[in-house]
Amino acid sequence: MRDPDRFDSAEERLPPEARRRVLRAAFLRPWGLFVIVVGVFFFTTTLAWWIIPLTLATYAALVFIATRDPLFESRVLGGPERRLGTRPGSLKEREVSPERRVRWLPRGEIRQKVEAALEVHRRTVFAIEESDDVARAVLGDAVPKLHRVAERLVDVAEKREKAAGAIRDLETSAGATRREDWSADLEELERELRAADAEISSAVEKLLRLRARVLRVSTESGGAAQDAAAKLNANLDELNLRLDALRSMMSPPEPPDR
Repeated sequence: MRDPDRFDSAEERLPPEARRRVLRAAFLRPWGLFVIVVGVFFFTTTLAWWIIPLTLATYAALVFIATRDPLFESRVLGGPERRLGTRPGSLKEREVSPERRVRWLPRGEIRQKVEAALEVHRRTVFAIEESDDVARAVLGDAVPKLHRVAERLVDVAEKREKAAGAIRDLETSAGATRREDWSADLEELERELRAADAEISSAVEKLLRLRARVLRVSTESGGAAQDAAAKLNANLDELNLRLDALRSMMSPPEPPDR
């Protein structure tokens, strides 16, 4: 069975500019251009009409496959470090979209909640991009803030999973005596875990409210639209501050020696 995490289409995972870059690179891929050249050559020498649709169909298939190839996408968007296979957690991971990074999380409830939040984020950004000129003008600052929310939410989810792993290591690796020594760290990690779970669980609801405000801005005009946009930006700033603070707070200690 095909792995859905590996071959999801770029339209579902990437922002518009990145999708355009991938599509442009797919159209200009050497193999595709070679097929066009060969098709033109054989048509001019044989005048067989069926060569034209066959050539176009082959070229379209190569473009289609390229736009859904994660390795090709990484080469187009990621630079030399990504091509060498940089692992999640490196400095280069910030160049990867949150929609892609969330697929590195363990399967489970946390990943599902973050994926749901990212879907609301994507629809909110799309609603802004599809608004009229007035709405886009007053909401111009909201788009990068929304992207920051998505990135920070995935950051928190990643650190949450690391904290959960650290808790498991502390509970299973240390003996009874050592466990007492680590009890304060366990309590701190568990507090951080509960805080992360609460923030992740409420992310969808918060983003849904923000999306509703975006739709409200698109129906207002003049000063009312500016006031609604100002409140939206204030809410985004507050959410980013909360996520930044939570992300900074979460730093699990090294597990005990076995």
